[in-house]
Amino acid sequence: QAQLVESGGGLVQAGGSLRLSCAASGSIFSINRMAWYRQAPGKQRELVAALTSGGNTNYVDSVKGRFTISRDNAKNTIYLQMNSLKPEDTGVYYCNVLSGFLTYWGQGTQVTVSS
Repeated sequence: QAQLVESGGGLVQAGGSLRLSCAASGSIFSINRMAWYRQAPGKQRELVAALTSGGNTNYVDSVKGRFTISRDNAKNTIYLQMNSLKPEDTGVYYCNVLSGFLTYWGQGTQVTVSS
């Protein structure tokens, strides 16, 4: 059974940076897309950044120019580098992998940005 485990969340002041990691264990074949989602208190989960197997990326407008999604194939890990953090970036961040008809989710990691 494949698993995704996130790490790297925490409390940071506005303007600071964090790097989230998502390590995949087990067997995940034919990955089509990797992504990061977040869910702020009282809001729906939203797609923050995505990276396709072909190397294409897309970001929600609110993080463009500040966040970068990347992947290390050798370590089976995906990252989200978050710079110039804002209080509105606060939420639980989840990594997500699409593999054919299967979807995998991590357990989430809390990011809190203080003003």
